[in-house]
Amino acid sequence: MTLAGKKGLVLGVANKRSLAWAIAKRASEAGAELALTFQGERLEENVRDLAATLGRESLIHPCDVAADDQVDALFAKIGESMGRLDFVVHGAAFAPREALSAPFSQTTREAFRMALDISAYSLIALARGAQPLMAEGGSLLTLTYLGAERVLPNYNVMGVAKAALECSVRYLASDLGPQNIRVNAISAGPVKTLAAAGISGFSDILGVYRERAPLRRNTESGEVGDTGVFLISDAARGITGEVLYVDGGYHVMGM
Repeated sequence: MTLAGKKGLVLGVANKRSLAWAIAKRASEAGAELALTFQGERLEENVRDLAATLGRESLIHPCDVAADDQVDALFAKIGESMGRLDFVVHGAAFAPREALSAPFSQTTREAFRMALDISAYSLIALARGAQPLMAEGGSLLTLTYLGAERVLPNYNVMGVAKAALECSVRYLASDLGPQNIRVNAISAGPVKTLAAAGISGFSDILGVYRERAPLRRNTESGEVGDTGVFLISDAARGITGEVLYVDGGYHVMGM
């Protein structure tokens, strides 16, 4: 698979363990020209340091996906500097820590709004911004998790947000398909990322996957990166509206 000559935007890189970074790294190795975003000054240094390891110059832009003016400014800058986009990787997700640890019935209205806004609505906002830059077609890719369809410990409101995200993938695929813009999601098994650190009992979840997944091991970030490159490449040109599982087969198991 090659991405030579393609231009892409990756959002959601926090550090070297981020799944968004795994996809960005593989995409760059496959020949893509990239733009990366950071959310807040705290993460800017991490993103710039990682971008410097790619072996090719990457554009770095600030973007808070919960702020429409920042999303608009991001795509204006992408249009000026890159001219077009062939793919967007959406790796943004957030829920307040207390909303993950408290009983789901205690989810506050604000925590619910924040989780759905950042983790699900942001894909819609990015699709709208990217659309004019994908005049010749393109690909949108997001990241989800099995908690969107099954109850998993301490996932709570994020599971609801991911369910909304997966439904958004299908509606966006239908909406943008006539313009040859594909929309897909990867549902990865649990990986030790910054986001996972906020889930209580995460080590126990890793143990369950190792014990019960058909491949009897945990998911590696590189596997997600490879799958991401496939879905944004021309090799997947006939695939849209899909949630592709990269979890060692865990999702097929009943017990």
